Amino acid sequence: MTTETLLQKYMCPEGIWDEMYDGYSIREYYHNIFNNLQSLDINALQQKEKLAGELFMNQGITFTVYSESTGIERIFPFDIIPRIITGTEWDRIEKGIQQRLKALNLFLKDIYSGQQILKDNVIPAQLIASCPYYTRKVFGIRVPHDIYVHISGIDLIRGDNGEFYVLEDNLRTPSGVSYMLENRQVTKRIFPDLLAANHVRRVTEYPLLLHQILLSLAPSQISNPKIALLTPGIYNSAYYEHTFMARQMGINLVEGRDLVVDQHKVYMKTTKGLSQVHVIYRRIDDEFLDPLIFKSDSILGVPGLLSAYRNGNVAIVNAVGNGVADDKAVYAYVPDMIRYYLNEEPILPNVPTYQLSDADAREYVFDNIQQMVIKRTDQSGGYGMIMGNKISEEDWLKARKEIEKSPRSFIAQPIIKLSTVPCFIDGKFQPRHVDLRPYALCGPNGVQIVPGGLTRVALKEGSLVVNSSQGGGSKDTWIID
Repeated sequence: MTTETLLQKYMCPEGIWDEMYDGYSIREYYHNIFNNLQSLDINALQQKEKLAGELFMNQGITFTVYSESTGIERIFPFDIIPRIITGTEWDRIEKGIQQRLKALNLFLKDIYSGQQILKDNVIPAQLIASCPYYTRKVFGIRVPHDIYVHISGIDLIRGDNGEFYVLEDNLRTPSGVSYMLENRQVTKRIFPDLLAANHVRRVTEYPLLLHQILLSLAPSQISNPKIALLTPGIYNSAYYEHTFMARQMGINLVEGRDLVVDQHKVYMKTTKGLSQVHVIYRRIDDEFLDPLIFKSDSILGVPGLLSAYRNGNVAIVNAVGNGVADDKAVYAYVPDMIRYYLNEEPILPNVPTYQLSDADAREYVFDNIQQMVIKRTDQSGGYGMIMGNKISEEDWLKARKEIEKSPRSFIAQPIIKLSTVPCFIDGKFQPRHVDLRPYALCGPNGVQIVPGGLTRVALKEGSLVVNSSQGGGSKDTWIID
């Protein structure tokens, strides 16, 4: 069976925006790739799929599923058919993310200093006071260049009208960039001629851009700053990525036990003695960073790290306390932040969001639960979600009681029919729902975004949950001109 025959059998779900097929024909920007694939039959595609799996296996590209007691380490699923976004669409996405991150950085600077946005009643003070991620212990700390969000993963979805929406902001320790980079390398191996033929923009500069930003955060008088990536260790779900990024940037990979603080300075233990560290790219959550300030029983962090941070002797990427800006309840106010700080209208819209701490909003959501997804404000990875169109009556009664007991801990959003893209599954082209996580880097020279990002795929038919921990996979993302 040829690729052309497979395409003829491609069936799009009704009422869904399919990114390849407009209901009548293949969209123009998908023509080139499928013209190139015309010469391949199903056996050739299956061989490429097998090769991709072997490449991921040999590289040890894995993730961890904590909810399973056995066999929790898995090879990251990869679909061989790239997702395509036009350069025109991407340019709007890029401008929208740059605008959003400017406002979020200004918000974080404000909320840990003058808190003018609260005094002007743009955001309810109670919302921040009740936020578990607001870190009073870092109030007043000045960070280099006033940049709090150095690395972000802004999750985007495309609705049934083809428009992109921001689903959530990941501003603490966003993961997945190694999969974006490895996806591109695997695509180069299995389709060596397609990238150049389709004028695909490059993503490979990401480690270099990040390394330059890390260097720029060191104290100015340091001529050869030392950078370390702080990992929780081998049992963390993203440990592969920690080792990958440290290797790509040529920096030290350390655990908390490898560092020590003396006289408000951070040092790394080496065979030649102590060596001062000036910048820490941390992949550890705030509460584990310093047992003298946060969790006293944490063995992952470094005692005294916050004192070195407060004294300006070490930069921490991302800044401590960023969680207040990606709390799912605070997310609803980002458009207001853009208007307040930048005096601009948001380029990329939010998904409509209901604060369940508001009695009227809560009543509306409960009355329309079949059309709603309810999310915990303190969860990620697809955990803690209630899909109103799938939950049983018994489970809903339990969930409702939990929500009514602590409404600040939940928000609700209408169920968006995520766009679909073609995937090669079981020897056929089949539509699957996707989201997109572009990675943005903020430095002294502004916000830089590598053209692409991580497309996550809900590999289960009909599923809207794309997270790898919930059975999702990924595919290479092409921005084409």
